[in-house]
Amino acid sequence: SVEIAKRCNLSLTLGKNYLPNFPTPNGESLNDYLISEAKRGLVKRLEVLYPDQEKRAAKQPEYDARLDFETNVINQMGFAGYFLIVADFINWAKNNGVPVGPGRGSGAGSVVAYSLGITDLDPLEYNLLFERFLNPDRVSMPDFDIDFCQEGRDRVIDYVKQKYGIDAVSQIATFGTMAAKAVIRDVGRVLDLPFNFVDGIAKLIPLELGITLSDALEKEPQLAERRENEDEVRELLELALRLEGLTRNVGMHAGGVLISPGKISDFSPIYCQADGASLVSQYDKDDVEAVGLVKFDFLGLRTLTILDMALENANKQRAESDLPPLTFEGLPLNDKATFNLLKTANTTAVFQLESRGMKDMLKQAMPDCFEDIIALVALYRPGPMDLIPDFCRRKHGKQRVEYPHPLTEPILKETYGIAVYQEQVMQIAQVVAGYSLGGADLLRRAMGKKKKEEMDAQRKIFTEGATKNNMTERQASELFDLLEKFAGYGFNKSHAAAYALVAYHTAYLKMHYPAAFLAATMSADMNNTDSVHIFYDDCAGNKVEVLPPDVNQSEFKFKPINKTQVLYGLGAVKGTGWAAIEVILQARNNDGPFTSLFDFCNRLDLRKVNRRVIESLIRAGAFDKLEPNRNAMLSAVGLAISAAEQSNANSNQNSLFGEASDNSVHVLPNVPMWTEQQKLQEEKIALGFYLSGHPYWSYQKDLSNFISTTLASLSPREQPQLIAGIVSGVRMRMTARGKMAIVGLDDGTTRIEVVVGNELLNQSHGLLKDDQLVIVEGRVSNDEFSGGIRVNARKLFDLSTLRNSKASFLKISCNGQADALKLKTLLKPYCI
Repeated sequence: SVEIAKRCNLSLTLGKNYLPNFPTPNGESLNDYLISEAKRGLVKRLEVLYPDQEKRAAKQPEYDARLDFETNVINQMGFAGYFLIVADFINWAKNNGVPVGPGRGSGAGSVVAYSLGITDLDPLEYNLLFERFLNPDRVSMPDFDIDFCQEGRDRVIDYVKQKYGIDAVSQIATFGTMAAKAVIRDVGRVLDLPFNFVDGIAKLIPLELGITLSDALEKEPQLAERRENEDEVRELLELALRLEGLTRNVGMHAGGVLISPGKISDFSPIYCQADGASLVSQYDKDDVEAVGLVKFDFLGLRTLTILDMALENANKQRAESDLPPLTFEGLPLNDKATFNLLKTANTTAVFQLESRGMKDMLKQAMPDCFEDIIALVALYRPGPMDLIPDFCRRKHGKQRVEYPHPLTEPILKETYGIAVYQEQVMQIAQVVAGYSLGGADLLRRAMGKKKKEEMDAQRKIFTEGATKNNMTERQASELFDLLEKFAGYGFNKSHAAAYALVAYHTAYLKMHYPAAFLAATMSADMNNTDSVHIFYDDCAGNKVEVLPPDVNQSEFKFKPINKTQVLYGLGAVKGTGWAAIEVILQARNNDGPFTSLFDFCNRLDLRKVNRRVIESLIRAGAFDKLEPNRNAMLSAVGLAISAAEQSNANSNQNSLFGEASDNSVHVLPNVPMWTEQQKLQEEKIALGFYLSGHPYWSYQKDLSNFISTTLASLSPREQPQLIAGIVSGVRMRMTARGKMAIVGLDDGTTRIEVVVGNELLNQSHGLLKDDQLVIVEGRVSNDEFSGGIRVNARKLFDLSTLRNSKASFLKISCNGQADALKLKTLLKPYCI
């Protein structure tokens, strides 16, 4: 075997790309076919963009020139096949009911991609640069990241397998390595060291992304000291240092798909997933590129699923009013109502704009055009976030707009003199220093890498070019330094524009079709009760009523029944699931509405719709229209199941005198209805939150004498504030000062978190229980980490303690015929 091994020789050809063979009609070359398809697509796009023929004719030369430039570059670089392959599976998805995103990444800057249907945003309208995507001065493979609806993504991959061959398509491996903390814990486990001991060592490693053990030993003196003084720690670290960085496990890339010109096994080692569903390349994404295989990114975006459902819901409503269906292509991007929604930060569930910090930014910025949304998407990130106040003040005329140089004004005008995008850095280099856009992209990349030799060379080129535009060397050098700073935080405008479009679409539907949109949003997240709760609260804020689930009307998902009401989805009730709900819906569709709990059980397969499912539906209120006494219904479940089983047994037997019939009358147990509080508690068990009411409401009258604000309207102040709510959860944390509790508080308007320190926690034992009222006196401040508010508790009360502590007098109403002497005797112990 050694001799055979010596004779084996493997030579890998690197630097050559292997694209699958894309079939063209009539044997046409890929280059010619790309040009003809792009021109044909551009004609269709311009007809939609410019319905007026004269305006279209005036714009045509600009688009034609850009298209010719791009197709020439693409064909010269040999990437025509890549564009055609991507366009093919994207258009298949669009034609087969799989929602596709309007674009992602720098690919949205290509007119060819727009014409072929790969992207859906006009690059010329928003000044997006092709060279940011495909640089003619730097040969590298283009890379389209494509967002598909999560539910339809696998269908597109199946189409690709069918077109190019199942053995020519695979997904890509990812290799998890032993990072600093993980390798400490792994080695400690193998050495059989106590968990707490190993955990203590691991926690000494600073919380820094990508930190190594060597770095940790330099930065954390206690770790280095323990290595010197403790033999067990020394042995643990020595082994961990040797193993650090080695591969620990193999996974699968979330979106990467390889398509090869033949069998994938001829180009890459492969393995089959445990379920046998698909092949996986044993190369990671970097190795794949090195051997010349081409990666296509099929990414799943939940928002596209929501938009698809919301649009379907909205179009059903429009059809009832004899209105034509909406399309996203036909939505105006200057709708005032939509921008009013953004200005008021009513953006829960709006893509990219729903965080607390983003809402605050929207209130400051008051966006009134699509370009503002693009800028806000780009600005709301670490680094450029510091520029948001200046951006907002300049937009509203409260701060003077200044430009680094007069030549930069046309480029920076849309962002009020602030460089927000990488493309602006490229354009400034082009206008000021005479760079080509391809050369400017190389400059941008060099600034990002910060390699001294490369930067010195670029500074020289920039200065020489700028001095030809009547700038001094000093001015040129200062502008170069400024551009270097911009390049460090600048965002890809093409990506920001594409995601701003998705954000606008969600905002438009929320504004004009709130029930349709919010039903879709809750349906997409129905397995996450916390998310459903947030969206349920948002329904109330948008005047959309969420009706309880109903076994005779609800579907699996949430369903808008008109413009202001949504019916709760049966699938969102805990303990149900698709298999059980499908049986219920089929029985209802086949034989009509259910008439009672006994009829319900008698008509269903109780192996799939079991006792747990039935009880959850009762707790959720899904049988309320058949019988409002949920306690009686719950008490009768066992009886109803037994009766159904007996009826089923009887129906399978034939007596001597014919088929037996069941004429028995079933009566529910005579038990009292639940109190409102118990009803809400049972509801919460089934739904994860209160739907038909809120336990806080029963305390509001008493609390109104002490508390003047709701949790939703809470704002930071220097003085302590008094707030109240129902405890919705308690998380314990250990700190250097001892235990700390993070308490969820809910008053029916919103939920917040309250921090309770160790000392107060020890004093307040028994107050912090789920579903119990608690009153908090504390300081409210802004939370820089979450972008929300933070409450630090100073005192905790129950209602009785609050009255004793805060009440200044007691008002008693009594019968006018009461005996005054008797009252005086009764009240004497309480007189001051």
